[in-house]
Amino acid sequence: MTSIVVVLIVYLCLLAALAVWSRRETNTLSGFYLAGKKLPYWVVAFSTNATGESGWLLLGLTGMGYAVGAQAYWVVVGELVGIGLSWLLISRRLKRLSDETHSITVPDVLAARFNDSWHLIRAVAVVIILAMVTTYVTAQLVASGKALSEFVNMDYKVGVVVGSTIIIAYTFIGGYKAVSYTDVLQGVLMLLGLIFVPLVAVNAAGGWDSLTSNLVAQDPGLVSMFSLTNGIEGWVAAISFVAIGLPFLGVPQLLVRFMSARDDGELVKARYVSVGITLVFTIGAVTAGIAGRALFPGIEDSETIFPKLATELFPPLISGVLLVIVLSAIMSTADSLLLLASSAIVRDTMQKILGSKKSDRALSVYGKIVTIIIGIAAIAFAIPEAQFIFYFVLFAWSGLGAAFGPVLICLLYYKKTTRAGVLSGMLAGFLTSVIWMLEFKEQAYGLYEAVPGFVVGIIVTLLVSLVTQRAAANNL
Repeated sequence: MTSIVVVLIVYLCLLAALAVWSRRETNTLSGFYLAGKKLPYWVVAFSTNATGESGWLLLGLTGMGYAVGAQAYWVVVGELVGIGLSWLLISRRLKRLSDETHSITVPDVLAARFNDSWHLIRAVAVVIILAMVTTYVTAQLVASGKALSEFVNMDYKVGVVVGSTIIIAYTFIGGYKAVSYTDVLQGVLMLLGLIFVPLVAVNAAGGWDSLTSNLVAQDPGLVSMFSLTNGIEGWVAAISFVAIGLPFLGVPQLLVRFMSARDDGELVKARYVSVGITLVFTIGAVTAGIAGRALFPGIEDSETIFPKLATELFPPLISGVLLVIVLSAIMSTADSLLLLASSAIVRDTMQKILGSKKSDRALSVYGKIVTIIIGIAAIAFAIPEAQFIFYFVLFAWSGLGAAFGPVLICLLYYKKTTRAGVLSGMLAGFLTSVIWMLEFKEQAYGLYEAVPGFVVGIIVTLLVSLVTQRAAANNL
């Protein structure tokens, strides 16, 4: 226990040092929310992956590997396709557009090409961001509570508060630059953990052949990806697992990573690093969960398997490092989400919608205060009950992706996209995703809500744009 605490303290000191080092960039909105758009490729790459994966990777995806076995490798396929397409189709075009329009947030980019005097695009975007980010941050804080309770026997509620306080503090002090450079530290730790933990776990299970024999004895379906694809329900499940990568094309907390790069050339280099990291992250997480199923069958909460492996298979000092890795995964997403929500309130609402005349420096102070308030609100939601992280995150992930992915693709690739098209597409994608989750998912064999959300979002954006183009032409 002492070793774990020592490692945790050393890690927190490193975070504090990075936050203090980064604080000079926080005196302007562009500095606080985008690090002045000066980040090199390796920071952008690691920050993108660390932010995109979160506690969902080390607790949720390992738990999924534990629960369904090799079938969870379909998520690996989906994440690789999703992150690859995001870098290929979105990153460079979004960076150029954001630079041309001096945009700081994703709503900035969506509204830049239109004369939106009523600020409807911004208003709808802000509501969606705040609703989904609250859910998303809550899931990360739930993960911090679970991790601390498993590793150091800390009470779950105390774990939520402790983890949250750390995240809020360094985000408040150092802003986006601190968040990005801590993402690098956290991303490297996650990478190392997801290489060594599965290797040690597979070895502890007697090697891959012994492991698979163990799983076959439990359930033959655990050892084959294709055990899912028997009948329509199985195919829908496989499609849903792959579709988990779809929101990479639209979640704002990742899109701002592209906007923060130093230049276009940095993005080209960053994408290769990012895809490689994703491959190691996801394969490592699923494999760790599968090995955990062979070693410790019958665990009631599958999302605690990574902490279980860490404490049972490694000496206390290494267990402390692995606790830090779990916290890294959680923090690397929660801090970015706090900044995303804060920017929606300060930049998009106060400065743009309400027309605040306060100086950039004054608004950056408001941004810090809002970051604290949002963090406290998320703590209040996280404390009552330890929900399932995997599905909690997926709900917010799909809602954000379906709201912004379809309209952004249309905006970047279809020059005749109209203001009404963007507004309608955002609402359609978001509402379809939420309503599908609440009302239709169960009857549709569990089809992941991002799929209908993206399809409806793109169709509505294009159709409304076409109708409004013709209406405008007829009025000439």
